[in-house]
Amino acid sequence: MIGGDEWWVLLIKIVVVVLGLVTIAAYLTLAERKVSARIQLRIGPNRVGPYGMLQPAADAVKMLFKENTAPSNRDRLLFLVGPSLAAGAALLSFAFIPLGINNWFNYQFHWDVGHANVGLLFILGVSSYGVYALFLGGWAANSKYSLLGGLRASAQLISYEMAVAFALIGAVIIAGSLDLEQIVHAQQGAWFIVLQPLAFLLYFTGAFAETNRAPFDLPEAETELVAGYHTEYSSLRFGLYFLGEYVNMVVVSSIATTLFLGGWLPIFPFHPFDWIPGPLWFLGKVAVLIFVMMWVRWTFPRLRYDRLMSFGWKVLLPLGLVNILITGTVVALRA
Repeated sequence: MIGGDEWWVLLIKIVVVVLGLVTIAAYLTLAERKVSARIQLRIGPNRVGPYGMLQPAADAVKMLFKENTAPSNRDRLLFLVGPSLAAGAALLSFAFIPLGINNWFNYQFHWDVGHANVGLLFILGVSSYGVYALFLGGWAANSKYSLLGGLRASAQLISYEMAVAFALIGAVIIAGSLDLEQIVHAQQGAWFIVLQPLAFLLYFTGAFAETNRAPFDLPEAETELVAGYHTEYSSLRFGLYFLGEYVNMVVVSSIATTLFLGGWLPIFPFHPFDWIPGPLWFLGKVAVLIFVMMWVRWTFPRLRYDRLMSFGWKVLLPLGLVNILITGTVVALRA
């Protein structure tokens, strides 16, 4: 069942989430450039605005006014559907992620767009549409390089989605629910990263492949495929793919926070830590995970494609099955 907010409350939530995610994605590009600069002993963007804070706005304006080129022999409809689906699926995936719950004047306010007792299934289902976005973008351009990038993306995402789903099942077994709020409440005594350290490691590793982040960014391997599935895209259409990637970073980090890091629960459940609002705890944990994703990107080299696929099928998937078996056995014996 979807939450029973008034229509105007729901509308405000949708506007805030969409604008908030777009703004966060824009400033994540600045954060990534700053992190990479620090790792490489450079300064990074510092010219547009104080400390370079207006650089994302300048990049957005530049991208908006760039020439919108496209191959003449493209599939015109699917060429437009690809980037739109990438951004839309990423934004919609965030709808059922709870950032916290507050009781105000006998009214329970949920910090999410919608609430469902199978919220985790909804997020996994919607996020899987990102595969179609990458493949359609590569195929519709009628370019061999784009097509190969789309095929790589499809194979990679389908393979690693299974490993990611298996990693999440352990937390679901312990909580006994697919409701994300119930999963957070089940971590009142101990966060699931303590009870499921292997599952967290498997999920977060698979998240790099799900978001096409280095060292798993083979669909965008510019040394082999020019730029992969979005080679023929420019201007705002390319920006939508870029937006989808950074919003997906927020989504996968939010799922990890909800299922393994206690969601909006404070690190220490006593004063003064419990005075900090739950959404701030949630966003802080998400920010730490996103920083780790950036750190990894600028530290490790890209994998070879056959090793990437072998790692997913021969390492992550079997370990996920082992974790499910052990977790299920322990929960059954303690029941």
